[in-house]
Amino acid sequence: MSETSESKMHSVRFVHTVSGAGRILPSASRWNSIELDFNLLPRASNGYDSLPSRFSKSIDFNLTISNKTYFKRCIYVSIFIVVFVPVLVLLMHFLTHKKEIGENSKDLRLALSQALLFFDAQKSGHLRQNSTINFRGNSGLNDGKDGNTNADLVGGFYDSGNNIKFSFSTAYTVTLLSWTVVEYEQKYTNVGELDHVKDIIKWAVGGGGNGTNQVDDLSCWQRPEDMSYPRPVSVCDDTAADLVGEIVAGMSAASLVFSGNKEYSRKLVQTAEELFNLATRQDPSHVPGIYTENNACGGQARVFYKSSSYIDELVWGGTWLFFATGNSTYLKYATNNFAAAEEEELLSDKGNFYWNNKLTANAILLTRIRYFIDLGYPYEDTLSTNRTDLLMCSYVSKHKLSVTSGGLVLLKPNGGAPLQYAATASFLSKLYSDYLQMLSRTSGSCSSAVFSVETLQAFAMSQVYYILGDNPMKTSYMVGYGDRYPTHVHHRGASIPWDGKQHSCSEGSAYLNSKGENPNKLVGAMMGGPDNNDVFMDDRDKPWFTEPSISSNAGLVAALIALIDPPNNSDDSDGAGLGVDKMSIFKNVHLT
Repeated sequence: MSETSESKMHSVRFVHTVSGAGRILPSASRWNSIELDFNLLPRASNGYDSLPSRFSKSIDFNLTISNKTYFKRCIYVSIFIVVFVPVLVLLMHFLTHKKEIGENSKDLRLALSQALLFFDAQKSGHLRQNSTINFRGNSGLNDGKDGNTNADLVGGFYDSGNNIKFSFSTAYTVTLLSWTVVEYEQKYTNVGELDHVKDIIKWAVGGGGNGTNQVDDLSCWQRPEDMSYPRPVSVCDDTAADLVGEIVAGMSAASLVFSGNKEYSRKLVQTAEELFNLATRQDPSHVPGIYTENNACGGQARVFYKSSSYIDELVWGGTWLFFATGNSTYLKYATNNFAAAEEEELLSDKGNFYWNNKLTANAILLTRIRYFIDLGYPYEDTLSTNRTDLLMCSYVSKHKLSVTSGGLVLLKPNGGAPLQYAATASFLSKLYSDYLQMLSRTSGSCSSAVFSVETLQAFAMSQVYYILGDNPMKTSYMVGYGDRYPTHVHHRGASIPWDGKQHSCSEGSAYLNSKGENPNKLVGAMMGGPDNNDVFMDDRDKPWFTEPSISSNAGLVAALIALIDPPNNSDDSDGAGLGVDKMSIFKNVHLT
């Protein structure tokens, strides 16, 4: 036996008990010790065998092996128990742990790719030969030609499960998707979706400036490719200030996305400036208004996208024009009119970012300006972070917002289709947490409350995970993601077979009322969502549950790209360690 082994053995076998200690204590003394010698090893043939035991009490046990075969088996079993059983236990532990992680985690990259695919299924006009959607073809090739319009309105996106194109929701979609590219271009590149999202933005921007809608569309359940009914165009002028403001925001944000294409970007900015100056001009004869209050302009859209104000869109447009041009005149307009926009904000819209309310998101953009290029006087009051911090506190405080028992935040409890609001709340909270981290801050505060970066991120993730299946219904609310998702989506193109036949309106109605699953899978489409009790009904004839829309999916895309991990080779020096481009949005802003 080696010296090391012997020392180890001594340290273990010499023990003693101390009266009153109630436990065994290690010792090297011989006091009150017992030596147990099983005589398994052969006796040494040296003089030391005759020495008396060094212990005061010694007991000898003589073990005789009568059957070597049984002895070997005993040794093998002992080795197996000592060596292999612990290994098996460790393997079972790690495999079980890995399974638990897999069950509770989500593949956000896959979800992002699928969410973007939905926009491909909504395209109108001449589709490319390599289209990824096998149940869609060319459609709406005469849009703009009906009546006295004679405008080329071919292209763009169908809004939802119908065959209508709305400029208001399309422009909002463009603005939001462009914003995500400006902030997270590095992430889009890393996941291989940058070209895809830019194609979606350009397809929408090239779809025409005026809205098109069809009177007979709602009464006709028909694929876009089979449409034969008239598609009249609603024409708006510069008095439709909310519509103009959103289009200005969309074009301005898109110009930043396509800054590498200088001519295209310049045209977008030029058009945006012309529209904004027309809508905001100081002229007694010019009376700006809400587009849905003008029957000729937005009468047909009123049922779907009834606007409640126009000032928030003009402020939104002015903010994005400032980023696109660097002209402080546009920022001055936004900051001077922000308070007026707040006064017109609906109580039910406070804290919401969606097609009808831009103030929440605009406040975060203005906070971004203060954080990273503080312009000082006269912008201090409007660029204050108070509104943004209050918003973040409301997201993470259980006492300020309604939340379902399953964890879905209800930003508009009486509004229906709750997932669209949860998605944009997820995006804004994660984006703001990135801003704080770029400032090396770990928390923010409002009044007496404090919120941490981790809390914001956890809230953002919880809403996306709810959408993707972590909910009481145990179903993903995005088609194609996970093992269980809606199969009766309220969508004309998805519900009618792609069989090479033309289906009339009456024939299409049979598919609307069918109890069978949709023959075409509308991958990436996010549903309206469950009710306030987390209950969801997968019925095609209940659109408040099962109808997707481009504006809602834009919010989901925004949340997903914000939550996806940044590339491993990110550079922390400019915020890129978080996957955020700290200064790209200010590329046209030149401080003097």
